[in-house]
Amino acid sequence: MVSELQTISSAGRSPAVPAQSPASTASAVTTPKVTAPKSVEIQFDAGQHKRDMHEAISKLNEQMSADKQGLGFSFDQVAQRTVVTVRNTQSGEVVRQIPTEDFLKMSHKIEEFKGLLYNKTV
Repeated sequence: MVSELQTISSAGRSPAVPAQSPASTASAVTTPKVTAPKSVEIQFDAGQHKRDMHEAISKLNEQMSADKQGLGFSFDQVAQRTVVTVRNTQSGEVVRQIPTEDFLKMSHKIEEFKGLLYNKTV
């Protein structure tokens, strides 16, 4: 009966492909070995990050002042954002600021509002 099924199922195949018995296909399939990934401990020092940020900003400002580009960098403590200022080198007026002064004012107001919402101590 098995040879009849093999003959029927292999009738549509090309003659170069031999019919495989169920025992030979089972031995060809192997289960991959799966191992759990090693745990990684992430260490983040907020103080060191803040010092690195201020150091990078001061280096950028030194480089830009040496080149007389009129480009300045600062860090807004309340909004916790870096601020880029483009100034006219001759007049000193601010040509462009990223983020804008309006955005920074709005961020400051939101921070003040947070203090009103969460006024309770735990």
